[in-house]
Amino acid sequence: MPLLNYGLFSEKIQLNFPISKADFSLLTDLNLIFSRDIFVNKIAHGSNPYIYPEFFPDQEKITPHDGDPKAVIHPTQFIIDTLIGDGMDPLKSGVLSSGGKDSLLTYGLLKELGSNVYPLYVNESGGHWKTALTAYKYHKKTEPNTQRVWTNVDRFYSFMLDHLRFIRADHRKIWHDAYPIRLCIFPFYVFSLLPIFINERIGNLLLGSEFDDLRYEVQYKGIQHYYGVYDQHQDYDVRMNQWYEKRIPGLYQWSALRNISGLVDQKILVDRYPALARQQRSCHSCHIKDDVVYPCGTCSKCLGILLYLLANDINPALMNYQKKDIEYFYTHVGASSLKLDKDEKDQSFFLLKRKGTAPKLNYVDHVEKIHIHASICDPRLYPKQFRDGLLRILKEYTTGYCILKNGEWVPTEKWQGNSDTIIP
Repeated sequence: MPLLNYGLFSEKIQLNFPISKADFSLLTDLNLIFSRDIFVNKIAHGSNPYIYPEFFPDQEKITPHDGDPKAVIHPTQFIIDTLIGDGMDPLKSGVLSSGGKDSLLTYGLLKELGSNVYPLYVNESGGHWKTALTAYKYHKKTEPNTQRVWTNVDRFYSFMLDHLRFIRADHRKIWHDAYPIRLCIFPFYVFSLLPIFINERIGNLLLGSEFDDLRYEVQYKGIQHYYGVYDQHQDYDVRMNQWYEKRIPGLYQWSALRNISGLVDQKILVDRYPALARQQRSCHSCHIKDDVVYPCGTCSKCLGILLYLLANDINPALMNYQKKDIEYFYTHVGASSLKLDKDEKDQSFFLLKRKGTAPKLNYVDHVEKIHIHASICDPRLYPKQFRDGLLRILKEYTTGYCILKNGEWVPTEKWQGNSDTIIP
């Protein structure tokens, strides 16, 4: 999976092992999707600080096929689509856990809904593990199902950056909130944890993917892309479920947060599961002092979380933010300086009632609603055994449902879907 970040830059991806037809189909699809996303969102716009300027394309000469991968995938042989797992339990749930609000809330929701929940962590060898450490230690003490796998994939990514000629040689000295090239991130985590799902026969694989307002099909110069968040999009879940059906029938990938914004997500976590909220560390650069993990308070991730907390009248000290972090937020942050969805950002600032410190913005109704859209946030993709209970909880913290009409999110009185779960 990590190699799919480099399909644009090589002629062949040689696999020294056999794969099935379903495997090849999945890898080929992901190679195309991630190559296009990387070309559009990392290269084509000419603004990536990690790339030497002479390697940026002339935007006037970009064609619809420039984002297609150059690499062809070559396994040693093709084998039939035999099962690698079966007998999955639909009441067991594995949550890809990172110490952020999304995975912690997902754990709390599924636990409340009666699922036998497994918090599953991927321990990268570098500093990123600091972000997950607080939640992992908590889960190890309180949840017997907690498991983790170790990986040095972060070292592989650094190795690749050192050997890509278009990446600046001093890339380690550049401070930027985005990764230099890679976008295919969650598939590696998913496949690293699949042995646990198979061994424990866990029937639900949950990613903490909240609502992203991708209401339009997005193209750049004729190249379809996902703004770099394909592996957080509903389409990714749908594609993986097609593969599971061939190789691990009974395993179902989904997100319990697909229909709600990060603002609502944060509110539910703190209000309903305060013990879990105290473990949250959403930060790009956590540091440890006296065995306690603190967020940096100034990265884009921290600033977004501080906005959610303050907009919801929540004391950021709950998550070890310091007084200086809050002061920095009010001094430096404006509506245009955060990497959040515009409507969600505007609504959060609208709720932020500190006179003279927050921009004056209009109320954005849909941000605090449950979004319904077949292509990006379809509640029918919630498993039947959890759907009613999950929607009941979400309705307690939202102001109703909304649907997309003529390009705008508009209120609707209620949602009534089919009783069965859609299996794409």
